[in-house]
Amino acid sequence: MNILQINSSARSTGSESTRLADSIVAKLAASNPGAEIARRDLAAQPHPVIDEPTLQALFTPADQRSPEQAARVALDDALIAQVQTADVIVIGAPMYNFGITVQLKSWFDAIARAGVTFKYTATGPVGLLSGKKVYVALARGGMHRDAPSDTQLPHLKMFLSFLGITDVRFVYSEGLGMGPDAVAKAQADADAQINAVLV
Repeated sequence: MNILQINSSARSTGSESTRLADSIVAKLAASNPGAEIARRDLAAQPHPVIDEPTLQALFTPADQRSPEQAARVALDDALIAQVQTADVIVIGAPMYNFGITVQLKSWFDAIARAGVTFKYTATGPVGLLSGKKVYVALARGGMHRDAPSDTQLPHLKMFLSFLGITDVRFVYSEGLGMGPDAVAKAQADADAQINAVLV
């Protein structure tokens, strides 16, 4: 089993989403001896956002790219290769201002490439990353699960499905901004959820 862990919190320490992602990966590794684990911390290794030079590089044929353009595309190629080889992807996804972090958005932008991870057909898009399982650890300061304010969940489901990934399981840690008692409850609830989704 190849496991890819993506940490998207801006925090280097004290991140609940990273704690949960670490726990999920540890349990997966314990039940799958010999598993290969790759970790990418998008705060420690920030991926560049899409800008005009990036678009120009991506839409220039490979044999016509300048060295600078080739180097920029290679950054995305590396992320795509990691995803393609992964059997299981574990994403730590805190909620910032009702959405995913800019770090995670940049990773999404990098791995979504027409003709590589998805393709368009006469009947619509088809994802090319099927057969993978994804676990997403969601950390929120407030309570958003099953509420209109949870804009993360539909976005994550839609994006992953667009790439052909439909086996997605979520773990929620909510109320982290509501005091010590709420934090303790959120963490205990989330730990119990991990045991449930990994069954």
